[in-house]
Amino acid sequence: MEGVNHSRVSEFVLLGLADSPQLQIFLFVMFSVFYLMTILGNFLILLTVLSTPHLHSPMYFLLSNLSLIDICLSSFATPKMIVDFFAQHKTISFEGCISQIFFLHLFTGTEIVLLISMSFDRYIAICKPLHYSSIMSQRVCVGLVATSWTVGFLHTMSQLAFTLYLPFCGPNVVDSFFCDLPLVIQLACIDIYVLGIFMISTSGVIALVSFLLLLTSYITVLVTLKDHSSTGSSKAFSTCTAHFVVVLMFFGPCIFIYVWPFTGFLVDKVLSVFYTIFTPFLNPLIYTLRNQEVKTAVKKKLSNQYLNLGRTTPIYSVQ
Repeated sequence: MEGVNHSRVSEFVLLGLADSPQLQIFLFVMFSVFYLMTILGNFLILLTVLSTPHLHSPMYFLLSNLSLIDICLSSFATPKMIVDFFAQHKTISFEGCISQIFFLHLFTGTEIVLLISMSFDRYIAICKPLHYSSIMSQRVCVGLVATSWTVGFLHTMSQLAFTLYLPFCGPNVVDSFFCDLPLVIQLACIDIYVLGIFMISTSGVIALVSFLLLLTSYITVLVTLKDHSSTGSSKAFSTCTAHFVVVLMFFGPCIFIYVWPFTGFLVDKVLSVFYTIFTPFLNPLIYTLRNQEVKTAVKKKLSNQYLNLGRTTPIYSVQ
């Protein structure tokens, strides 16, 4: 085993998304815009919730934490991918590769539990409104967020527990723009069948079960809202619809990649782009366009910033 450790590869080669120089320029511009808008959009939601008193409620507290996770999720690999579009040799160190796997599973595991917490919040608000204030207290909300990060950390450590001890002594080419666990463990110099089954049971099944749990929760909520036609019910329906769209966008690619790993399909690469780049980008748009309170608060925040900028900008008279 010591001999294997001495021959461990020191870096991995990332093939990226495209070989064509023209396509790489197009992808560089597109993903740079997406990444910038993702950071600005999620940061704007985070700042708006923190600075708007009437948004200091459990739902928006959880939403602001979702924005924080989306900022992290979009940043663990996207900046390197953007820089690599102009690199002749797209490489990443062994430690950097392990770090990407760590942060990917930390943020996705945390987001899974947070999305479940958000569905629980909507279930209590709609199905048990009289008990909402007592159940969704500040202490419970902080506990849900802390639990999300704790589960995410335990999940990613379970993924790395065996990966770190695998012998990587030969092939080092990863057919993606970042180090994803199903692709990396295929490069090990031993049979990875057992580890593949373990990965399916801890990632794919967890994602699938969590999705079914969320689906059941939102169906229950929507059935409860079906017989109500008030303005409040319409607002709640709109909010739950936005939440469910986020759930579909996040869990769809994860379930496909981790329930059916080692397929080698090009669609895996596309789906990886979707849940690491597009989903964090679309979340702010979905929540601001589908939620009138957030939309109004964001507009007010932007208008106030514009007015303050106008007041502080000196006006020079023409001599």
